Amino acid sequence: MIVDQLILDKKTSKGKYTSDKKSEKPIRSIAKAISWRVIGTLDTLLISYILTGKVAVAASIASIDFVTKMFLYFFHERIWNKINWGK
Repeated sequence: MIVDQLILDKKTSKGKYTSDKKSEKPIRSIAKAISWRVIGTLDTLLISYILTGKVAVAASIASIDFVTKMFLYFFHERIWNKINWGK
């Protein structure tokens, strides 16, 4: 069960990348987070501009969105990398 792997059963959770070549290195997760956030931020910028009609407001919204969601995605990705389900 996913909850068991994340919280309860620490013994069966994945080790470091060097001992488990099926997992991803953290640098790959960072690269994926950045590339995904560029796409997501452009989407947010466009939608914000359409709704507000102001470039400065849209850029402010997109900037905050870029930073917060990149961190959220990175940790989300690292947690899912520890889950055996579907691998």
